[in-house]
Amino acid sequence: MVPDVLEGRTYVGLVPFRMVDAAPGRLPGVPWLGSFLETNVRLYSVDTTGRRGVVFLSLDCDRLLVAAGARLGFGVPYRWARMSHTARPVPGGSEHEYAARLRRRGPTTSSRVVVRVGEPREASELDHFVSARWGLHTRRLGKLRYIPNRHGRWPLHDAELVELDDALLGSAGLGELAEREPDHVAFSPGVHTEFGLAVDAREPREPLG
Repeated sequence: MVPDVLEGRTYVGLVPFRMVDAAPGRLPGVPWLGSFLETNVRLYSVDTTGRRGVVFLSLDCDRLLVAAGARLGFGVPYRWARMSHTARPVPGGSEHEYAARLRRRGPTTSSRVVVRVGEPREASELDHFVSARWGLHTRRLGKLRYIPNRHGRWPLHDAELVELDDALLGSAGLGELAEREPDHVAFSPGVHTEFGLAVDAREPREPLG
């Protein structure tokens, strides 16, 4: 597995979002526990079979059971956090504010992201690069694993970054990136996603998408 690149560049993503009605397999959405907020710091990856995915440097979630279960079951770096999401109308669109603060002792680690959302847009090549990902790469019990997922194309809207006050990138060793203008900003109202079972990342199996 290596970093995936577009025109000689790779990217780091800071992605806050809401998960709604999550459930194991095809079961109905789990009340309360299945709806939560999350912010992840991610890299974009490709393995030796050509499967494109993401590598999570951190995933912060406001449901302790979700964070603990995913960390133990899939080997991904979930952390428990206090989180909030506020949406409010503004002229020409809406404004969304995402806030997170890790629940742990020691120095405060928090994030506040505010974006102003506009009209739907046709996806660019960079939009596809960061959103058309059909799985994640993770290491579990010393083995590199690929967990596939299935979803349609993310519907994307124009978005303007209004405010970024973030220390989550720094907690992943990339604090300098929070001090510069982002190369890409977008908003999505969401898409239905299904996750498959983990497979050996070296196994030449096609992704679900």
